Amino acid sequence: YGGVPMRKQVNALHMRPEIVVGCPGRVLDLVEQGVLDLSMIETLVLDEADHMFDMGFMLDIRKILRALPKQRQNLLFSATMPKEIRKLANELMRNPQVVELIDTAPAATIDHALVLVAEQRKRDLLQHVLTKDNCDSAIVFTRTKHRARRLADQLRKAGHRAVGIQGNLSQAQRDRAMSGFRSRRFDILVATDIVARGIDVSGVSHVINFDVPNTPEAYTHRIGRTGRAEREGIACTFVTGQDHSWLRATERMIGSPIQLRQVEGFETEQEGAVASKPAPRRHGGGGPRSHRPLQGSGQAGRSGGRRRRRTR
Repeated sequence: YGGVPMRKQVNALHMRPEIVVGCPGRVLDLVEQGVLDLSMIETLVLDEADHMFDMGFMLDIRKILRALPKQRQNLLFSATMPKEIRKLANELMRNPQVVELIDTAPAATIDHALVLVAEQRKRDLLQHVLTKDNCDSAIVFTRTKHRARRLADQLRKAGHRAVGIQGNLSQAQRDRAMSGFRSRRFDILVATDIVARGIDVSGVSHVINFDVPNTPEAYTHRIGRTGRAEREGIACTFVTGQDHSWLRATERMIGSPIQLRQVEGFETEQEGAVASKPAPRRHGGGGPRSHRPLQGSGQAGRSGGRRRRRTR
């Protein structure tokens, strides 16, 4: 992977490993320098294929493919299957076997809901949620790198132990931020979708979508950072009047309406904002009782994120 000196990686390659795991940019650098020889590769695995496309790695991937032998096994893992990734799969594979996890709803351990808010009051609402007693640690998702960086700075100035992580950081900077969040040196992690799937931290009490995700599929990936290992978690999404189409598409994907809740002091934000039909209670009552920042009846969702695997 990039962001660190090559020397240790080059030395490791001189030991003739059987398996190499790498990010496209660094793999391509090592190939072009003649350090990494791909001519005898038997199996290629592309993990998070749609994620790599979002990050602009497809040109590098195609260069790597040209360095591989034509006779090989290909495996492609992708949380979603947009047309660009389907096109790549069709180019790579012959008569591929498709394995698909069709459950797209959030995990049953996650109490997730929408909160209506005007764009200019999102930061006030975030401060309200973060200062509640049951918010032990939180991941806050923003739409852009700039917003993640700025919001992390604002939270630190407000007295929170916050750190930002986004695509412009080096690998070493990301590692330091994640290490600090795991060790609870930081209570709040502000992140973008680019790094959402790489965040695996136990005991996160809250996920807060400061901005709605770019796609409906990203919703379950984001909120799945809480409620892990059978623990209860809370996820809330700040929605404005501009988020109507996203909400409808997301509710269609997960197969049920997302609960709408009010927060004391923000009730007037409903005017002109998007509204969702109340989701019916499931058998056994509402969501976790610990969910106090959001007023109203709770509802837990169900699990999972879509996952596809293609193999020749």
